[in-house]
Amino acid sequence: MKSIKNIIIGTMGATLILGGLTGCSGTALYNGFEVPVQPESTLSPVGNLYREELTEYGDEGTADTVLDTFTSDNGACTIKKLSRYYDVTLDYENYSPEEAGRAYAETIMKAFPDYHAVIEPYIYENIYAQLKDLTDDFSAVETRVFALTETLRDKDREELLAFAEELSGGVHGYAEDGVISYEEAVTYNLIPEALRGTACSALSLWGEKTASGDPITVRLLDWHPGSNNQMGRTHAVIHAQKGEQSYTGISFLGFVSIVSAVNNDGVFAAILDVGSLNEDYSCEDRKCYTYDLKYALEEFATAKEVGEFMVANSADYTWSHNLIISDKDHSFCAEDAVKQLQESGKGYSILRDADTPLLSGLSWDNKDSLCVVNSFASEGNQDFFTGNAHNLVRFNKYNEWVASKDRFTVGELKTMLTKEKVNQGLGKGEAAAQNVRRRGTVQIIIVDYHTGRIQVSFISPEGASDDVVFTDIGTY
Repeated sequence: MKSIKNIIIGTMGATLILGGLTGCSGTALYNGFEVPVQPESTLSPVGNLYREELTEYGDEGTADTVLDTFTSDNGACTIKKLSRYYDVTLDYENYSPEEAGRAYAETIMKAFPDYHAVIEPYIYENIYAQLKDLTDDFSAVETRVFALTETLRDKDREELLAFAEELSGGVHGYAEDGVISYEEAVTYNLIPEALRGTACSALSLWGEKTASGDPITVRLLDWHPGSNNQMGRTHAVIHAQKGEQSYTGISFLGFVSIVSAVNNDGVFAAILDVGSLNEDYSCEDRKCYTYDLKYALEEFATAKEVGEFMVANSADYTWSHNLIISDKDHSFCAEDAVKQLQESGKGYSILRDADTPLLSGLSWDNKDSLCVVNSFASEGNQDFFTGNAHNLVRFNKYNEWVASKDRFTVGELKTMLTKEKVNQGLGKGEAAAQNVRRRGTVQIIIVDYHTGRIQVSFISPEGASDDVVFTDIGTY
């Protein structure tokens, strides 16, 4: 395997300004790598990547304000509208999945009357991004979506289809008309499996790396915010009340499956893309990993059990992916390789932990910690670090940042994650900076296992900003 230390860094040239490279000849060190200094660039530098004045956060999050409360006619769904997000409660103990699904759609329309006009364009943005040659024939999308729908467990399929039927009001078909049809509502919920991935990152610290000694897990969700920042208007914290199977999902209004979630036992899990831009797509005899993750969080009480279940089923998913999975005792990355990748011999599935040997040339220098970006990292696995500045730079930044302090409090982690200027580059003659927190980082989730509290930074409807608020959303 080609060593990551010997990668051709042409794609990294624009980001290496943060390492102090000049236009002179010779060599320089970047994150411990000896690289040739490039000839003088014609690109305009993006300037200092870090904010001039860092925000010194405390450990506690900020409380939000309830503006209004809406309840379905049958009582199965309650939505509280807060200033930064929607707090959704779904009662599966007293109502069937079908009743809960219908109630969810009904209550969304009470709480967010413009939901159709806001979300339908977002659905098509995702369709066109994945299927670039599409014109007015959406049969390929429908084939993907409903083949996957048939693989769902009965209760999940009943809930999703009832939600779609209620939300659509009986409208069918794919048409950009400002109304979310039945098919479009189902498509929205299956974006991770049918259309696109996410360019996320995650970090877990514990033991000697945290001030309390207890774990802290951080997850940055890089998700298409929408051309009009639609996701900034639809953040949702979804409390699924199912007795011992209860969990809290953190995603967007109208999502029924899992993007990020923590169950009542404190098992946190979140999805990170790996394969959707690099693998041939297949939905034949495949199933939805977000729904399998939902099942695992309902059924299992430890991070190891959740991770082992996902790895065991990984061949049957549509795209390869990573999952950050943690509890009060352990942190893992489930590197889930799909069937075609496994059969090619280029990748395999593994539940990676802090002791797993890494890819040749990839270095993580901090004990009691685990980092995840959009590549497998286990030794001999598929390598999306080589030649990929986005993954390599973020991984190396995390490595440097975590090494900069002996122990972190929650507040110090928040300061660390927000110290980069978020809106950098991409103007005329400018290169894009490979930030950890990006313009498309729509949520930052922090789970503090010392207190059991969860904090979330929600991107605002105005878009990314250096002014970041961490909202306390409660305990798991």
